[in-house]
Amino acid sequence: MPGRQSRRSMLAAITALPLTGALGACSGTDSASSGSSSTSGTTSTRATTTITFWSALRGSQEVVDAFNASHDHIKVVFEQIPSGPAGGYLKLSNAARAGNAPDVATLEYPQVPGFAIDGVARDITDMISDRLRAKLLPQALGLTTFEKRTYSVPLDVEPMVLHYRKDLFDRYGFEPPATWDAYAELARAVRRTGGKRRVTVFSTDMGQFSGWCWQAGAQWFDTSKGAWNVSLADAPTRRVARYWQRLIDDDLVYVNSPNSRANDAQNANGLILTRHSGAWDAGAQMNAHPEMKGEWRIAPQPQWDPERPSLGTNGGSTFAITRDSKHPEAAMEFIEWQVSSPDALKARLSSGASSQYPAATELIEVGRAAFDRSYYGGQDIYSLFEQEARKIGDGWVWGPRMTATGQVMQDAFARAAAGSGTLESSMRAAQDGTMPDLKALGLTTTQHTT
Repeated sequence: MPGRQSRRSMLAAITALPLTGALGACSGTDSASSGSSSTSGTTSTRATTTITFWSALRGSQEVVDAFNASHDHIKVVFEQIPSGPAGGYLKLSNAARAGNAPDVATLEYPQVPGFAIDGVARDITDMISDRLRAKLLPQALGLTTFEKRTYSVPLDVEPMVLHYRKDLFDRYGFEPPATWDAYAELARAVRRTGGKRRVTVFSTDMGQFSGWCWQAGAQWFDTSKGAWNVSLADAPTRRVARYWQRLIDDDLVYVNSPNSRANDAQNANGLILTRHSGAWDAGAQMNAHPEMKGEWRIAPQPQWDPERPSLGTNGGSTFAITRDSKHPEAAMEFIEWQVSSPDALKARLSSGASSQYPAATELIEVGRAAFDRSYYGGQDIYSLFEQEARKIGDGWVWGPRMTATGQVMQDAFARAAAGSGTLESSMRAAQDGTMPDLKALGLTTTQHTT
């Protein structure tokens, strides 16, 4: 592919330096965004640069329209792509192989290492201005930074929170639990109310479980000493797996995919009293179930040790400039506007109910003002998100092939739910299934699970 850094050199660059959640990433220059401003009310003498942008995020068309209306020196051509590994990510990979990837692509956090290793996402370390770095939550930027080399810019970061049915909690005299031990007691109390009600759904997808393991101190991947070290069944992960296995064995939770019809019915029919997910899920709940207005509230996730609170995330997106981009400076100007401009967030939120928690903390007030609090009984959920975001643990590393890792995990969780194996054995199976993919990339690997 003309002009594309080879996979081998990209692998060498990444594995030679530990991939961490480094918060002290080296500062870039201001050159990429020094001219980033609305041209509204002025006459520009610069020629118009056209860039392409692919995203599956809701509200992206509105964002692009607002940018194009306020900038006359850059025109963004937008293409809505399907979400998920078999949709937009496959399309992006195929386009990159053909040498015609878009200038800007949306990547969820778990996908960033893989697209960096494959040479699709450009190293943008020296393009990110000091001004932009200062605006972003350090934990969010750390998730896109490979030992002082950055490959994408965070749009939002989604601390895991506890959504709970306030009406049912009041009916039965329950309180949001502060610890996981108290949550297990709540699960037993819900079961004693009779009928089909359960405390929650244990998701067979990777996202929820990874957030819990992150919170407990797990480190599934690291690249110390120049190798990809894999520990998908480390001690914190086993602790989380055994905790949820007990709840499953005692029939205290449902087990299914959060995207299934079963899960939607459980939610709609009041059969689950809590949901564990990122901040984004508040808006998703509003859109999916407007008839449940006033019934839900949001609380902090239970903690293992309240004296040392920690959290993982669930969800969140970033913007990468591809290696194929012929206009990376214009692409970076567009990205910086997307993630840090109040007008950009207002445009995105105008597409409908959203509770995205922006990685640029200056925009929190914009989100707070735009969000309809009445669905959550007037609760100021953005203040809660702001509080919880500070608890996100540093140092979490996503692996190079999280789509494949997540699929093995999901299949194993489904088998465990059917009585074949356990959550702990599922994580060992996920590790076994991950190693061949890493080795096929030419990576030096080690395994550290006991």
